[in-house]
Amino acid sequence: MRNRVVITGLGVVAPNGVGLQAFSKAIKNGVSGVRYHQNLADLNFSCCIGGIPEITEDKKLEYLTPLQLRGFKSSGILYGCMAGIDAWKDAGLSLDAKSELDYDTGTIFGTGTSGVEKFREAIYKLDNNQVKRLGSTVVTQTMASGVSAILGGILGLGNQVTTNSSACATGTEAILMGYERLKNGQAKRMLVGSCSGHGPYIWGGFDAMRVMTYKYNDKPKQGSRPMSASASGFVPGSGAGALMLETLDSALARNAHVYAEVLGGNINSGGQRNGGTMTAPNSEAVQRCIKDAIKNAGIKAADIDVINGHLTATMKDPVEIKNWSKALGRTGLDFPYINSLKSMVGHCLAASGSIESVAAVLELNEGFIFPSINTEDIHEDIASVIDGSKIPQKTTLSDINIVAKASFGFGDVNGCVIFKKISK
Repeated sequence: MRNRVVITGLGVVAPNGVGLQAFSKAIKNGVSGVRYHQNLADLNFSCCIGGIPEITEDKKLEYLTPLQLRGFKSSGILYGCMAGIDAWKDAGLSLDAKSELDYDTGTIFGTGTSGVEKFREAIYKLDNNQVKRLGSTVVTQTMASGVSAILGGILGLGNQVTTNSSACATGTEAILMGYERLKNGQAKRMLVGSCSGHGPYIWGGFDAMRVMTYKYNDKPKQGSRPMSASASGFVPGSGAGALMLETLDSALARNAHVYAEVLGGNINSGGQRNGGTMTAPNSEAVQRCIKDAIKNAGIKAADIDVINGHLTATMKDPVEIKNWSKALGRTGLDFPYINSLKSMVGHCLAASGSIESVAAVLELNEGFIFPSINTEDIHEDIASVIDGSKIPQKTTLSDINIVAKASFGFGDVNGCVIFKKISK
């Protein structure tokens, strides 16, 4: 018999709310965290708006020591450590540097890029013959697994400690990787999540590709418009989300609060075939991923109450809706409710799946469906498939039972996870 897996802790660092309480309040009230950034304009970006979490220097010291923060320029790692530590504490686990090594607990914490600002600093020093001035933390801040390595040390994790990376599917993939490890009895607890830093050196490539909006620099909060007819590209975002996954037996043994259950899911790839490319999805593979996730979770398509979509505010939004409709066999008023957190925080890249999963779990635990803001003009190709009432414009109180969360990333990679309200 395989273990049931539940969620006992949540942590989040998002553009519209740092910490679980602030984030929950923001998404219930449709608060956008997208702002105008003059430094992007100074660098001749077309898109000069983005979502960046607001964190004071004092706040950073609640998570990392002054020594750890000396010369620290890796915003993504900072966000990941904050979200991870918050999820750990939220799960009721001890944060004691002198605690014993915990062989039952590990972490899979993903990222897309790590320490780009630190890389830039290091390159200039090296080019100026200053290799001895690089500092002792340059490797930790720039290696892909920097975030999981730092969390592993702070928390004393003795099980698997690693970082995954699958573009915008990273966070959802991390959850499913941790879920599998717990289900198969290889750990009792896995801290899972993902992070993404902010700034021009991360966002510049997307601006060059012209996939980010340039039409809302004067109206930043209206810029991220998933499923909207007036959407003109995504708004970049940053942050981190973290979930403490735990076997149900372990959670019950220590009387932990349980937010929701992970029923299962699926990860696959379209192989950049049959319409799929480095940047576009293979619709057949997307539909297969959703169907296989439902099968793995042991539910029926009709059981899904809410879809937490990938939905980036690009031309691929109607394609995603059609894929969901075909995979579920549901259209019109029969289609589940569907929302996109990106309307409020932008596209947080590698962090998107985990931040959005935190939002989905909060919906299940607290009984509400957050709104997709800026979708007053639903795209006609979407309205032809599903009823407009299924895209909530304001927060709806609802005793929902099952949420499906999907993420799709560059490289034609897909992930879908199924969350369920826990049975009392």
